[in-house]
Amino acid sequence: MLNLPVDLQAHADQQWQRLQARLEPPVSAAFAPYQAELTCLFGLSDFIADSCLQYPLMVLELLQSGELYQAERHADYGPRLAEALAGIQDDEALKRALRRFRRRHMLVIAWRELLGRAQVEESFVHLTALAEALICGARDWLYAKLCRELGTPCNGDGEPQPLLVLGMGKLGGGELNFSSDIDLIFTFPEGGQTQGGRRSLENQAFFIRLGQQLIQALHQTTVDGQVFRVDMRLRPFGDAGPLAISFAAMEDYYQNHGRNWERYAMVKARILGPDSPHAQELQRLLRPFIFRRYIDFGAIDALRKMKGLIEAEVRRKGLKDNIKLGAGGIREVEFIAQAYQLIRGGREPALQVRHLPAALQALADLGAMPGPSIQGLLEAYRFLRRVENLLQEIADAQTQTLPDGERDRLRLITALGFADWAGCYSQLERVMALVHKEFRQVIGQSDEQDDSGSGVLWHDLWHGSQDEEELARELLTVGGEPSQALAPPLWRFRQESRRRAIGPQGREALARLMPDLLAAVAAKPQPALLFERVQQLLTQILTRSAYLQLLAENPGALNQLLELCSASGVVAEQLARYPILLDELLDPQQLYHPTPLERYRDELRQYLLRVPEEDLEQQMEALRQFKQIQLLKISAADIAGALPLMKVSDHLTWLAEAIIEEVVSQAWSQVIARHGLPPHSRETGEKGFCVVAYGKLGGIELGYGSDLDLVFLHGGELTGETDGDRPIDVRQFYVRLAQRIIHLFSTRTPSGILYDTDMRLRPAGEAGLLVSNLEAYQRYQEQEAWTWEHQALVRSRAVYGEPAMRRAFEQIRRAVLSRPRPQANLAAEVVAMRDKMRRHLLRGGEGEFDLKQGAGGMVDIEFITQYLVLAHAQEAPEALTRWSDNVRILEECVLAGLLSQQEGQALKQAYLAIRDEAHRCTLSGRSRIVADHLLASERAQVWALWQRLFAGVDTSLARLPA
Repeated sequence: MLNLPVDLQAHADQQWQRLQARLEPPVSAAFAPYQAELTCLFGLSDFIADSCLQYPLMVLELLQSGELYQAERHADYGPRLAEALAGIQDDEALKRALRRFRRRHMLVIAWRELLGRAQVEESFVHLTALAEALICGARDWLYAKLCRELGTPCNGDGEPQPLLVLGMGKLGGGELNFSSDIDLIFTFPEGGQTQGGRRSLENQAFFIRLGQQLIQALHQTTVDGQVFRVDMRLRPFGDAGPLAISFAAMEDYYQNHGRNWERYAMVKARILGPDSPHAQELQRLLRPFIFRRYIDFGAIDALRKMKGLIEAEVRRKGLKDNIKLGAGGIREVEFIAQAYQLIRGGREPALQVRHLPAALQALADLGAMPGPSIQGLLEAYRFLRRVENLLQEIADAQTQTLPDGERDRLRLITALGFADWAGCYSQLERVMALVHKEFRQVIGQSDEQDDSGSGVLWHDLWHGSQDEEELARELLTVGGEPSQALAPPLWRFRQESRRRAIGPQGREALARLMPDLLAAVAAKPQPALLFERVQQLLTQILTRSAYLQLLAENPGALNQLLELCSASGVVAEQLARYPILLDELLDPQQLYHPTPLERYRDELRQYLLRVPEEDLEQQMEALRQFKQIQLLKISAADIAGALPLMKVSDHLTWLAEAIIEEVVSQAWSQVIARHGLPPHSRETGEKGFCVVAYGKLGGIELGYGSDLDLVFLHGGELTGETDGDRPIDVRQFYVRLAQRIIHLFSTRTPSGILYDTDMRLRPAGEAGLLVSNLEAYQRYQEQEAWTWEHQALVRSRAVYGEPAMRRAFEQIRRAVLSRPRPQANLAAEVVAMRDKMRRHLLRGGEGEFDLKQGAGGMVDIEFITQYLVLAHAQEAPEALTRWSDNVRILEECVLAGLLSQQEGQALKQAYLAIRDEAHRCTLSGRSRIVADHLLASERAQVWALWQRLFAGVDTSLARLPA
């Protein structure tokens, strides 16, 4: 039992004496055993004292029932209220029953919390459940009464229509405070008319009347008090809107008129009462409005403005020490959680929760905020909500302002366990300071116009009406000729943005973004080139306010954007083409740290879990988004110097392999769903399917824009049919599978295609089957393949398939590459093919060098490597057929004595240097044609070795395809 201070004890004793004076002797005697507990509560709460004076028998029943010691009571509220209302015949009796039921159970809640028997979470549960039971109980009683009087509201098919009540705010979130009002919205599924009454009535008129009576039953103050203050202003169109509307009207409103503050309110919206198909339908209808599928940074600005309005209201009313609306108060904790929910809730289902502590925990689980910050906010929220409840339990009054009277201060510190008011107030200040610090980091403060000279200048350059020449003159004074070069693209973009139909939010965000962006661009090297690149993106997102707000709200993201666009035209183009990638700029820690190689498959699977398996279009789109996100991370790390060339290719290769595995898996599922399994798969549970990669993917040298050179093999029996509803023969099954795989790769979605695929290296090229049986593939390689096809086989490897299929392919590859070959004929065919490629593919003119096709360039090194393998693999098959990448093949050639240490090292260094330069050209959007003096010494060494290996080759021996 709490020890009351002297002043409170005196007040409590007076209340006890008042009670005793009103009681009959037998009742007074029954109260005697509970005097100590009651006087303690009388000292803390006038609500409990007044309830005892007004309803002594109710309180006595509670004391004797043991209910005050039960932590789990909320499940009984509905049944007990239904029992209490069962015999009610008129509205006045309904109001009386509702109010007495509320008081009885509110007494228990206050009693337990004031004496420290219940944590604030228990009070949340019981207050919310009690309110829900009272609202739904009153609604159901009134609905039945109105149906008897007016008929039952039905849709066009004669199905009865219910009234659904949306509980908003803390009622919806399951954290109602003690003396809260309740925010409600009334809706019904479909229009129609009542049936069974004396005359028919439109459904909407019926439900408006029902809503009016429900509000009166709850809101009206009688001799028994009030159930709840009811606020209906959150309904569509507010006070000007009808009291109840249909689902269709509600959907239309939120699609066409819904505002950001309504999205904020809807985060906590919950349909009261038991679940039903109508409730599920309403939830599906509202979800797209609340949780956007893209990351929505406009929510931050909307919440900031709402907070500004609240602060202005606090100042206007002269509110002081308000633990809800003041800086660091309860509302700021709510804003922090709901900002993240509105921004990311569409992409993170874990954030689609109403209960604030659950939302904060989801943020911690997702890593959106640091764990210590979340823990601090949770503890602060619990403390502030406990203080709020205790304040309201004093007199059952809705207040969040700290008391200035001595008695109520004593009550609060006694219930909280503080020794004095100074200690309690100090703790509140610490808690609210912590909350406000987190709030400012997430929500920020209202933007103030930068009054520095440069801030005003860039503001005027963007918002002014200067023509191009005037812009050029002003820019010259800012940063000289480099800045002056900004004038043409800046003027064009300014004109374009003024012509475009940008919504008010987007226009406002652009106005805040552009001065900062221009100032940052002007400080970079080659500002005009950088602005041209960024302008591509800005033009794409002008009508997509969420992305403009992302950049306007996040200086860090804007800085990352400029760094990446400055370093790479390709990245700038990629961001412009797929603005969804802007989301990745928010977290530099993630952006510059690509996924570990071994994690690509797991990360892809986790990413796809967000999309229903049956939604094929969204699955395809998600695959492409995953690839673009990973490419951005790889290129960002590459630009930052965190990944050397070989590691970049490793990441691009492992990413492609993870995607290939997923694409084959999806294609397989789709084909067997239609046609069933082939016999081999039914017996073994294996697909019997293998994907072989050639070229850059086969050689683990994939680049940013590389296509995939693929060959499909199968190892099953060629006879028999599938076992599905539409059976087909095995050959046709694997052809359908291959076609489906190519379709999944090549179909264009909003995020582009997945990869360009090249199937021309399959047996017989474009004239051949899309899928070859292993035996047929082996026969082709041994009997029909050209030398250039065996050269391609050097850079091949199995990237998908069961182990047995992979081993079978490797055995074929090794056997073919290790075959004896007349070296003179081999050399002639290699040289002839190289000359043919150079005639058809060489680019560049006088004083220029083609990194790929020029003499001593990349292809020459690849041909040398392939020639050495084909010429000598029979002598060392294990070593020379083990690898598919040029660097390790060259190392094996040195170990086998085919090249000297110096030659091998020179080739390897030249190959890496040329590849690196080609890679840089790709990344910056430049051609592979470079100045002739570049890499001259490396190329000279390559060309010298070429001439040594192929000196005096007689190309008349060559056998080349026409």
